[in-house]
Amino acid sequence: MRKAIQAAGLVIAAIGVSGTVDRLLGHQPIMGFLNVVNRFVIPHVDALAGYELFANLVIAVLGISVFAAATRIRA
Repeated sequence: MRKAIQAAGLVIAAIGVSGTVDRLLGHQPIMGFLNVVNRFVIPHVDALAGYELFANLVIAVLGISVFAAATRIRA
């Protein structure tokens, strides 16, 4: 179970980093398929209008936190 949670944390962190790169550069040169959250979810949440970069950074930190918490789980 720990490995699955770690994998989920890595994917969430990669999605956040991918969205951050997309927001900073204007396009995603690598791993564009990870941009699903950045392209389809974040723009449709009205509360995040104008805070897209911050939202992607929060997603990246959330993924790192999930990964770190999973490493603390005893097998």
